[in-house]
Amino acid sequence: MELFDSEDPRERDYLKTILHRIYGKFMSHRSFIRKTIQYVFYRFIYETERHNGIAELLEILGSIINGFAMPLKREHLQFLTRALVPLHKPKGVAVYHQQLSYCVTQYVEKDPDTSVPIVTGLVKFWPWATSAKTVLFLNELEEILELMGPDQLESVAPILYNCIKKCLASEHFQVAERTLFLWNNEHLVNVGCLSRAHAGSILPIIYGPLYKNSLGHWNGTVEGLAQNVLKLYMDYDMTLFGKCSTEYLKQMEQQEEADTMISKQWEEIETAALTK
Repeated sequence: MELFDSEDPRERDYLKTILHRIYGKFMSHRSFIRKTIQYVFYRFIYETERHNGIAELLEILGSIINGFAMPLKREHLQFLTRALVPLHKPKGVAVYHQQLSYCVTQYVEKDPDTSVPIVTGLVKFWPWATSAKTVLFLNELEEILELMGPDQLESVAPILYNCIKKCLASEHFQVAERTLFLWNNEHLVNVGCLSRAHAGSILPIIYGPLYKNSLGHWNGTVEGLAQNVLKLYMDYDMTLFGKCSTEYLKQMEQQEEADTMISKQWEEIETAALTK
């Protein structure tokens, strides 16, 4: 297991094959192998953030998770919440994100209930300061949302929709664009979290950044996509759309009044300072 930290990708590839065959042949050692991989992840996440073989270990785990029996054992669920989800935290997640995303979606395919701790963890470790990582997280989130059921969605709806709202309001056009591409997913729009059934929950939250982007974003693609999404919800429920529009304009007026009041107070302070 220690040899997986080798800098030679050929060596890591051989080790991957060897460990996979050991896991397949010696059933009595499977639990120990999983725990050892878990400890490698712990050390990587919480101590060093440096290991060359994380991607290869996750590739092995992808096959292992695929063979898990239902219902999932407590040990397997703990592995997900304590090792796999925190693996989104390190700075170098892009190196192994493809393999990590595969492992995570394997869990959701096995048991949709696992999507709740996964989405909660994703939002917790969301890389707001790094646009490239944010796009990776959005790709993974879309895959999870496709597999999520209505009960699981209800559990995470508030934090999920607020996360989508922040992404829509991102200053980086690629983040806003990738978020708007979620509405190009037919499953999400027809039966998923972005469908007519959930319009009453999501539109009041995301209306502000959508409206702002549709008015004249410097990137033409973002502006066009935002206008399409607004039209979609307008077709869904014109009454709800009108209510959200009125509420947003009211909030903007209140914000302008508050900003004017703050500016006035600063001017009074500056005037008072000059007269003394």
